[in-house]
Amino acid sequence: MTASNQNDALQQAKILMQALPHMLRYDEAIVVVKYGGHAMGDDEVARDFARDMVLLEQSGVNPVVVHGGGPQIGAMLKKLGIASQFSDGLRVTDRATMDIVEMVLAGSINKQIVGFINAEGGRAIGLCGKDGRMVTAAKLARPANGAGDLIDLGFVGEVTKVDTTVLDQVLGRELIPVLAPIAQGPGGDTYNINADTFAGAIAGALGAKRLLFLTDVPGVLDKDKKIIEELKVADIPGLIADGVITGGMIPKVETCMYALERGVEGVVILDGKLPHAVLIELLTDHGAGTLITR
Repeated sequence: MTASNQNDALQQAKILMQALPHMLRYDEAIVVVKYGGHAMGDDEVARDFARDMVLLEQSGVNPVVVHGGGPQIGAMLKKLGIASQFSDGLRVTDRATMDIVEMVLAGSINKQIVGFINAEGGRAIGLCGKDGRMVTAAKLARPANGAGDLIDLGFVGEVTKVDTTVLDQVLGRELIPVLAPIAQGPGGDTYNINADTFAGAIAGALGAKRLLFLTDVPGVLDKDKKIIEELKVADIPGLIADGVITGGMIPKVETCMYALERGVEGVVILDGKLPHAVLIELLTDHGAGTLITR
């Protein structure tokens, strides 16, 4: 065992020693984890994440993984000589681009995560929103800069319905579902869904106890750049008005509010590159990010 692996094992053992009082709280609970594209960029981090998912499942928790893949999609499009186009910060997805998006998200990335979890002793099953008509989507209609004419983003969609039949059959059977944010519209077209929104819709439909967003930031920070450990939805408008929540954090907290409105008990924003971030958040007293509740 290398020194790195020894340190990792020691840290995991320390977390488990603190975890016993917390395990009953999450026994048989559903925890949806949104695994971001940037957090997936390092194989060692990916192995740590997979190990944590297996440990959660073995501890009586029902983890559901929803993954993104923006950087990987961009890299594949570049490799194939297809120019990436963006409008108002969102990827414009024509039919040719959608084929690549589906190939990368529901194919290579999804199966890589499945492979990592299986390698750590788990039983992962890779799915997307199209499987079993799990998620139905419609073309996303979004005004430019929040107002004015609608942007035509092509095959970018939004969730209109979640059918949990497939997930109900999977959860509680020692299987860990890994979901790609691809869904089908009523006319048969395939749509790329924002992974955060997709995770929120899945978590709400399942009545998840927690939805964890693994991001590239440690959580919501106050004016002194310290983590705000807990927030209520009612606090958020004031923090935005005061300039505490700004820039890219605004859509993150809006997605948290979206999930809470759909029945999720609590949503957490935390750093996906922090070793064992999920275990620290769920199974220790101090947590690892910002918990947002209603």
